[in-house]
This record gives sequence, C-alpha cells and structure tokens, in this order.
Amino acid sequence: MSYRSSSVQRPGALVAQGQGGGGKSYGTQGQRKRVFANYVEIEKCPENEIYQYDVVVRPERGEFKKLPPPAYMRSVFDAAMAQHRQGKLGGTAMVYDARKIAYAPKRVCGPKETLELELSFNDEGRAENYVIRLREAAVVNTSILAEFMTGRGNIGVADIQSALNALDLAIGSVLHLEMIGFNRSFFTREQSTPTSGGLELWRGFSFSVRPGIDRLYLNVNTAVTAMYTPGSLLEALMAILNVRDANQLRGRLSVQTLREMGTFLRGLVMFIRHRGIQGRRKFAVRGTTSKGLDEESFDWEDPDRPGNPENITVAQYYLRRYNIKLNYPFLPGLVGRKNSVFPIEFSEIAENQRYKGHLDERQTADMVKFACQRPGDNMHRIMDVLKQTDLGRQPVVQAFGLSLSNKLAEVESRVMAAPRVNYGTSSREASFVPQNGAWNMRDKQVMRPGDELNYWAILVLANRQYVQDAAVQAFVAMLVNSCRQTGYKINESRPPIFYANTHADIPREMAQACKRIHLPPNTRPQLLLVILPTTNTQVYQTVKNCAYTTLGVHTQCMQSKHIQRPNMQYCANLCLKINAKLGGVNQSLPMPHMETMLRKKPTLFLGCDVTHPPPGEQHKPSIASVVGSTDFLGLRYAATLLQLPSRQEMVDKMQEAIVRHLKLFFKNTKSKPTRIVFYRDGVSETQFIQVRDRELIEIQRACASIEQGYKPEITFLAVLKRHNTRFFPMGRNGDRTGNCVPGTVIDRSVTMPGITDFYLFAHAAIQGTSRPTHYYVLHDDAKFSADVIQQLTYHLCYTYAICTRSVSLVPPVYYAHRVADRARCHLVDMGVGFEEATSSASGHYGGPGTSIGGRPAAAPGSVTAKIIKINNHLDESMYFM
Repeated sequence: MSYRSSSVQRPGALVAQGQGGGGKSYGTQGQRKRVFANYVEIEKCPENEIYQYDVVVRPERGEFKKLPPPAYMRSVFDAAMAQHRQGKLGGTAMVYDARKIAYAPKRVCGPKETLELELSFNDEGRAENYVIRLREAAVVNTSILAEFMTGRGNIGVADIQSALNALDLAIGSVLHLEMIGFNRSFFTREQSTPTSGGLELWRGFSFSVRPGIDRLYLNVNTAVTAMYTPGSLLEALMAILNVRDANQLRGRLSVQTLREMGTFLRGLVMFIRHRGIQGRRKFAVRGTTSKGLDEESFDWEDPDRPGNPENITVAQYYLRRYNIKLNYPFLPGLVGRKNSVFPIEFSEIAENQRYKGHLDERQTADMVKFACQRPGDNMHRIMDVLKQTDLGRQPVVQAFGLSLSNKLAEVESRVMAAPRVNYGTSSREASFVPQNGAWNMRDKQVMRPGDELNYWAILVLANRQYVQDAAVQAFVAMLVNSCRQTGYKINESRPPIFYANTHADIPREMAQACKRIHLPPNTRPQLLLVILPTTNTQVYQTVKNCAYTTLGVHTQCMQSKHIQRPNMQYCANLCLKINAKLGGVNQSLPMPHMETMLRKKPTLFLGCDVTHPPPGEQHKPSIASVVGSTDFLGLRYAATLLQLPSRQEMVDKMQEAIVRHLKLFFKNTKSKPTRIVFYRDGVSETQFIQVRDRELIEIQRACASIEQGYKPEITFLAVLKRHNTRFFPMGRNGDRTGNCVPGTVIDRSVTMPGITDFYLFAHAAIQGTSRPTHYYVLHDDAKFSADVIQQLTYHLCYTYAICTRSVSLVPPVYYAHRVADRARCHLVDMGVGFEEATSSASGHYGGPGTSIGGRPAAAPGSVTAKIIKINNHLDESMYFM
C-alpha cells in the first residue's frame, strides 16, 4: 500500500507542509539586534519578459566533438556580440553561459526563426571562422519573481530559476571583464600567494541574485580558490614529486608517480614551445604515455625519404625532425588531440586555470590560513568590490531592468538565551548556563558513565625508540587518572602495551594485541588504544576498517606526539570520546526543558547526509548516512550506512534504515516515538521538493510497516551549511573575534519567502568569519512555532557528545557527517579510495590517449544500493565518535 502525505504540493512548490496551508512563521524570543548582511538590495527589479535562446557555436571546419573551455566560448560569443550588436541584434545586449544558453531583455529574432551570426575569431594568432545560431527556447516571465517574494501563489524555487540565471549572467558579464570567472565566482591574481605542488591561491568573490522577503537581493561573498601556477610544467612536476633535479626521476616512474602526475594534469591546457615551431601552440592534456619518450614509438615517414615509413621513438623523432635532443627522454609524454604526443620539457601551463583536484594536507593548511579573515576585513572587502564594480551603473545590468545600490543590507537578528547544561551530580557545578558557547571540564563529571573499562590494550604503531614504553605507561597513568576525575571508571590501570610497525600487517597486529588481553570466558576486548606515528590517512583507515568489520572492537586513535607532551586537557578529551563509545553520556539538557519543547512526546531525532566522490570519479559510490537517537533526550545515537550509485542524491533503502532506528528507539526506551524530527543535509534548494516528497513517503512507509495505523508526527528540516550568506554585527555587538555571538538567529528579510526558515549561529568562532547554518522547515505535522523549532535546534547544539562547547551544526547532522567520514574506512577492502568525498551541495542552488588519475569510470548503474554492515558488536554504539 502506498502512503502519501495529503498535503503534498505540486512539483516545484516550496511551501512547508503540515502548517495548515503553509506560510512564513517568525520567531520572537531573544534580544533584538541589527546586523549587516552580505546582501545588496536590488532597488528595481525587471518588469519586462526575458528571452532565453539556445546557442549553437559551429566552427567552419565542422562541429565540436566537445565544447572548448568556457573562457574560450565566452570570448567567441562576446566577439560576435561586438560585431553584430548594432546590426542583426538591433542594439540588444545578450548574456551567455559559455555553453548552450543565452538571454536577452528584448526579442532578437522571431519565435520560430533562427538567427545566424558569422564571425572570424583570432586566437593566439590563429584565425577561426564560426557561425553562431540563436533560436528562441523560452520566454521567462519575470513577474513571478514578485509573486514568489511576496509568498503569493504556489511558486517554487524551480519556477524562478530561469529568471535568476538570466540576472546572474547579466551581472557576471560585467565581472568577467575585470576578473577570471568560474560559474558565479570571480577571482584575481592581484593578491595571490604561492602554495606547494605547482599551485597558487587567489582571492575573489561570489555573486548571485537571491530572493528575500518582498525584495530581491544580490548576495556578495569573499572567496578563495586554488589555481595552477603558469609557466614551466617541468618545474611544477618537480615540485609535486619533491625533487630538485628532473634526472632524479630516471627509473622512478612508478604507477603511483604516474597517478600523481595524472591527477595534476587532468584537463590542463598547455602551450608547447620549441625552436621547431613558430610561436606557441595550445593543446589540452588528455592523458600521458605509459612509457618514457625514449621508449614510446610510432611509425613515421621522413619527408626527405618518402615511401619509407619506419618505427622510431618520440625522442628520435624530435632529434631527426627538429634537430632537438631531449634533455629528459625518460619522462612520459603528454597526449593531446588525435593522440599527438608532446614532451613535458617543452610544455608551459597556460594562465588562469583553476585546480579542481584534491588539496593535500599542506595545501589545505595554506588555503585555510589564506581564507581566514576577520569579519570586519571581509565586510570591507565586499564593500570595496561593490564600489569598484559599480554594478548598478553598468549598461548591460540596466538593460535587464536592474537597479541596485552599493550598500550592504541591514537586517534584524535575535540572540536567543543559551540552555542550561547538566553534568553528573557529583560535579562541583552540576548545572550551569554556558557563556559565549563554551565551558571546560574542570571539576565536572560525566552525566552517565559508560561500561567500566576492564579489558583493553595499547597498540603502538611507531618506532619504539621514539615512543618508549616508559612514556606510554606515564601517559596511560595520566589518562586513567583523568577519566576517574571526570567520573568514568577505568579498572585496569596497566593495560598490556604492544609495538608494531606501520608497514606490517596491521589487522594481524591488532588481532594479536586483542588476543593477549587476559579475558574471562565469554567476554570481549572493549577498547584498543592505537598510537599512530603521523596523520597518515591510509594507516588510520586500515585500523578503523579492521575494527569495524573484522574485530568488532572500539578503537581510539591518537598521534604519538601527545605521548611526548601529555597534558590533562588532552586526556579529558580522550575520556569524552571513550565514554561516548562505551555507552556513556557526557552532558545533557534538563529533562523538564526538553519535555516543554517536545510537549512530553517521545521524539526520535534523525540526521541524514549524502556525500559524493569528486567530479569525474563515476566509478566511486556515493555514501548516505542515517543516524537516529536511542533515548528520550537525543543524546545517544546509532548509525546506518548506505552505499548508493555514484552521485545519486536520493537515498535508496531509506525505509529500511528508518525501520531500524524506530526499533532501536523502542528497544532502548520501551516507547514508540510519537514524533520524528528529521534533519536532512546535503540537499540544494532546487532539490528540496523532490527529496522531501520521496523521503517523507519512505519515513511514513517505515512507520506503517512497524504497525498498521502508526503515524507519528513528522517534522522534516533541510540543513544547508555550504552557502554564501554571512552576517556582521554592528558596533560592539559581536564576540571577541568580531562575529555574531552564539544564539544569533535571523529569520527575516533575507530568508526564503513562503516557508519557515532561519539562519543560526550556534557556535562561537575560534578565528575567521563565522558561517551560520541555514535550516528550512519543509514539512511539520507537529506545528512547531518558529520559536520552538529555533530553540530546539540551537539547544541541541550544546549536546554534541565530545565537545565542551556548542557546535555549528545540529548534532544529528554532525554525527551523520562523522559516519559518512568513517565510510572511507569501510570501503578500503572494496578497493575504493574515498578520501576525496565531498558534501553534495556546493551552494544555494546547485577520448584517445592513456587515462590519467585513476581507473576508467564504471558503467552507469553498476553500483547498486545496499546497507553497509559493520560488526554486530559495534552496530548499536556510537563507534563513530
């Protein structure tokens, strides 16, 4: 039998269900304060229709097999516009997405006509002739923007997307003249800084038109990105492979080395330059040869000896054809179009190319440092770029009917009171209200200790000379003492210590360590404390994979440097993790307080996230994680991990996962939940309706499969962390870092029309500019008031099990992130590297030659959905902490 909510809206409608017809609801609790938003009000909105055109750019010599890079396509289109605007286009401005769509504020040809524009385009000294064909595809009604912003009618985000895209392109067409653009982000090299591995970091800005309450805004945010350093490819590869002289690579081109080179080179545009050709010749890297150029051969016919083809190496070809002896013939060649091969030593990296690969640890650290700026500095940079670009006065922006100021919008915020946090009754201060979103464990004991630790061992995966036995014993003594002080009891204060090499068979060493623990009959090891020499991801994943799938034992990993410099604060943090893994509760909110918000109804909290492999890695699966609370206060959670087809956002097997969590809740509380609060992360705004409608049905079916007629109240919230909205406090209303204080909530002006949504600062930033989390109430059977759902979400952020501070993300979603992160460890045995997994929502909306950088993509649908099982002994625990 199919279960469907009676209030499901038509596709595309973004109206919260279960609220008696929907509508915007605002909160009232908290101290009111004005803040700046990184939004500029669009004072005049377009009133006329906008015309959308299909664009086909056709070279004189035939069709493109694959469209050239966006920058090139945009240059061709702009050149055609400059040549034909006053003629065939009748003076009408057009903006282009550099692929297949263009927009115009006036009609440039009849609805059933095709307009052809001929162009001779000069690129790097080479002339190409093109024909650009324009055909009307749609007429965009801009009046629905006003309807959407006022909440009238049944209009969703998908309905206004074409209008927003057109306005984004109009503004972007101006910015492309000043900066290097990628989608809605624009960068400049003026304030760049070098990082390792042939890359440099650029500053820039993102721009996008956003609907607000009764107004349209331009959202402007600072941004940073990694770019290829232009110049010698050979020098860049030497930096990547950490050699000073390319001759050091002779005989060392292993499969791993070629893979590293391939990752760097994927899709890169190069210039080839040597004395045998005129000027510079441009080509895109499609692959690398599998051999050095002194071994890679082909059949060649010498022009001086026609009719006598011979097989020669690429190195011999350059010597005979151009009289050039390669300095590094042992290096592989770059494969370009039509399987042409070019030497690395003659190749130069072209300018203005964005790096799309995975940043290593050092590059990531440089990126974080480069991006980290105080809120005031970020706000002033945004104001400066608005003044410099003066978008409101640009002719193309005005042609599309826009008028905007250069001032940041002021909006109303409220600062909600922090909740009371409870610790164990033996604590000196068992109940208190945190200040500035943080507290410490001094003189505090955990709310409820987990299983007493009797059977555990230490496994040292480090050199014994560096991590000596005496130092390990001293650290263990401090850890045991710290745990006892915080109320968690470790009975075995001298666990056995075992040493192993990280290059050894780690699963075997872990099993041996567990076997040497003195265990009574029918008991199992409880914990393996693993001391790692470095942050090596592969070793860590191997440890966790063995623990999760084979041994079924909790592991606590730590770096060996903490053995050398032990301190009580670090030990206290380890204690919180161990206690959570072994069934304990570290802190809680007062029961009466939670009962008041939940109206004394047993409530199951669920969190869900989907992570995807990086672009171009279709052979890797997507991973969904679902976590569910197992107690009345939302403090203890169990996790379910699901494998999905690559890049699939919809969660197959959701019903199975929900049934499991309903049963676990009943098992631990002896009550069926009468309310479900579901926080769903990893969804962009354009996917809200599709994901909500499908997953809501899955939850309802799961409930009905438990018991006929069982229909708990369901509240469905979407959670968005990756967005470009920022807020800046006025005057001295910020915290010590200049950010909004914890508890700041914004639910007016710049939020979504017609739906209950809010931005929440639940945490205190340590450095840089805080990013609020955006919550959308997409369905609400419980009919929570805006105040209650905002307070509930904020107060839950004080219950994250292993922190003595509030966190930025509601814990069910935070835990789902951790579970998905641990999926990397589950997938080790499957031969799938998942270290590059990224959250699916990146913003508000959303050939011949040797392959490079990995295996070929699997056929679509070759990865099937399934639940990934972990060892039964860990299955119901918070093993992921």
